[in-house]
Amino acid sequence: MPDKLPTLQSIRKSQLLLPVTALIIMLLINVLITPSFFRISIQNGVLYGYTIDIINRSCELVIMAVGMTLVVAASRGTDISVGAVAAVAAAVCIRLLGSSYDSYAIAPVLAILICFAVSILCGAFNGFLVANLNIQPMVATLILFTAGRGIAQLISAREINGVMVPGQILYVRMESFKSIGGFLPGIVIPTPVFIAAIFVLATILILRRTALGLYIQTVGINPKAGRLVGINSTLIIFFTYVFCGFSSGVAGLIASSRIYSSDANNIGLNMELDAILAVALGGNSLGGGKFSIAGSVIGAITIQALTTSLYAMGVSADQLPVYKAIVVILIVTMQSEEFKRWRSAYRLRRQNRKGAEK
Repeated sequence: MPDKLPTLQSIRKSQLLLPVTALIIMLLINVLITPSFFRISIQNGVLYGYTIDIINRSCELVIMAVGMTLVVAASRGTDISVGAVAAVAAAVCIRLLGSSYDSYAIAPVLAILICFAVSILCGAFNGFLVANLNIQPMVATLILFTAGRGIAQLISAREINGVMVPGQILYVRMESFKSIGGFLPGIVIPTPVFIAAIFVLATILILRRTALGLYIQTVGINPKAGRLVGINSTLIIFFTYVFCGFSSGVAGLIASSRIYSSDANNIGLNMELDAILAVALGGNSLGGGKFSIAGSVIGAITIQALTTSLYAMGVSADQLPVYKAIVVILIVTMQSEEFKRWRSAYRLRRQNRKGAEK
């Protein structure tokens, strides 16, 4: 018994306890709703099943959640422009590729690089406002949250009856572009899964092989103390927003490839709430500091599982944000210092009561 106690205590204190527990609960709920939930088969040469669909559909959110995790950890704030930045990046990429059936307007690699450059520029804009001008993160990113989709609609303008009309849906006709958000020839696993896995692993590798992860945590806990030990807090916070912008660009590229078009009104819509929820559900404190990339990834998959179960229960797409907002409130409440003090006081009273009974 004494040997098992430390193990149980370490599990209870683990940062991954919350996301793993939430994911297990959601999987059990989905099994109850759909008995064939874990059934996987190969149809038309690709993997098919509910779990495959959840993992595939969560890829954009996984990538966004990784970027949001670093922003929250360093700046103790959230970037609410990630969905709009994804829409802008998608619009730029589709506009550059053109809508021909037999060839691209420019080389796809160049279009993708420009798409990433635009998203990085958007992240740099947010980072400058937050890190250099000390504007509260939600207020600073509210600018692109508000204007981003308008910019994407202007980029997506198309000539109709001699007049340039913004907000049009631009299409890419080439099959090779569709493989980014679909399947590579002869590969049964969806391409977004590979992209998300590479993105997550590369981020974890950079954070662990360099001092960047430690710097981000230090700045998030106490930026003034970070400066005293020689850390450029401004640069660290700026970098996290640039990286978050890049992650939004990658997510926007995948989203546009899935529908082989640029839909400025719907690409990345409400992804801000999902990304924040994934970070919170991953056991990360929204007050900054210590963070877990693995927790955010699990949180993103859990949210997609939640979305799947809500759809199965007949909840409409318009009502989904309401249920997700409730989950955010519960998680933030559980992470609040006041709730932790109340829980500690409650445990102490129980222990004293048991001691008095003995």
